[in-house]
Amino acid sequence: MDSLNALEKISDKLQGWLDAIIKNLPNFGVALLVLIIAYIVSRYVFKFSFKIAQKKISQRSISLLVARFMAVLVVLLGLFLALGALNLGKTLTGLLTGAGISGLVIGLALQGTLSNTISGIVLAFRKNIRIGDWIETNSFAGEVMDINLNYFVMKEADNNYVVIPNKDILESPFKNYSLTTKMRITIECGVAYDSDLERVEEVTVSTIRKFFNQKNIGEEVEFYYTEFGASSINFMCRFWIDAERSLEKLQSKSKAIKEIKRVFDAEGFNIPFPIRTLQFDNKLSVENHSEDNNS
Repeated sequence: MDSLNALEKISDKLQGWLDAIIKNLPNFGVALLVLIIAYIVSRYVFKFSFKIAQKKISQRSISLLVARFMAVLVVLLGLFLALGALNLGKTLTGLLTGAGISGLVIGLALQGTLSNTISGIVLAFRKNIRIGDWIETNSFAGEVMDINLNYFVMKEADNNYVVIPNKDILESPFKNYSLTTKMRITIECGVAYDSDLERVEEVTVSTIRKFFNQKNIGEEVEFYYTEFGASSINFMCRFWIDAERSLEKLQSKSKAIKEIKRVFDAEGFNIPFPIRTLQFDNKLSVENHSEDNNS
């Protein structure tokens, strides 16, 4: 009797499930249709989002991430609508709760990685830092080679690559030489105390103007005497150049120094340099010499 009752209960249960399935066949059809539509729409959303992202973001990897994120949102929306059509409200609530808890756990476990990923996305949208720019940040200087989802890649002047986490770039100050087409160069030097200071200023300014044309209003060669040094009267000369990279600045500064030195030599201006006088103890030398004779 017990076995028969158990079989009847199982049979009734299966029959109930079958009736529920038959009763909800239209809902299954609607849910399946919603999922198919959501999948098709997600493909179009992916292509459209990727095209838009490429116009705003230079990094292909980040453009793909944005497009996939938008496509996944469409699929999730379709899934929630499908569950609603099946009258699975409790299941839907459970999924949302589980997703929230799982997201919290994953977020805590991958806090550093997620921080770099979000920072990479933010950097990709910033217009004041782009691939190809020459920047200084985090005690490094170089050309921006790549900005991906995890790290920031720079190539320094010595051709070595520097990999920096995106989070460090976003939270640290940086200097971007490529945002402007102008740079100001400062040359510091000194001349002897007996020099004609007015003539020194005249030939220095004229030399800089000859080799570095100051084109725009407000761009001019500036010359200032700065101090009475230990062996020279020191001055500072500032001028503008057309440049976007640190290498161009170094090249222009080197040329300016060579031309100033050449004209100073022609004018007979002396650029003093420190002189150290060494004094030897002759008495000690004589004593040592006499000891050698006694021996």
